[in-house]
Amino acid sequence: MKYGAASAFALALDAATLLILNKLLGVHYLVAAAAGFSAGLALIYVLSVRYVFNDSRVLRPSQEAMGFLLTGLAGLLINHVLMLVFVEHVGLAVALAKIPTAGIVFLFNFTARRTLLFSQKAKPRAAGREPRP
Repeated sequence: MKYGAASAFALALDAATLLILNKLLGVHYLVAAAAGFSAGLALIYVLSVRYVFNDSRVLRPSQEAMGFLLTGLAGLLINHVLMLVFVEHVGLAVALAKIPTAGIVFLFNFTARRTLLFSQKAKPRAAGREPRP
C-alpha cells in the first residue's frame, strides 16, 4: 500500500514532467519521457527508503542506492521501448501511451526492488545510522 502511494506521487511527477516538456515546450516525447521517468525515479527512491520499505537486504546504503539505480535504468529502458511501441506502432497519443506503460513499469519496478533490494528476511535498518560492514 505504501509503495502504491509513493508510486502515485512519483507517477504524477513523471507524467507532469513528460507532458510539460512535450506539449508545452516541444521536447521530443522520448526525451521528455526519459526526463519525467528520471524525476519520478529520484522521488520514488527517497520515498521508498524513508517511508516504504523498513527492511534492507543490502548492507550499505550506497549499495542499496546503486541497486535502486540499476533497477531504475532497467525500468527506464522498458519505459522507453513501451512508449515508442505505443506511440509509433499502436498510434496512441503520448498521454494515453503513458497509461499502460506506467502500469507495466510499476509492476516491474516493484517486483525487482522488493526481490533484489528489500526483503522481510533482512534486518531492519537502524534509523539514521549506516550498518557496519
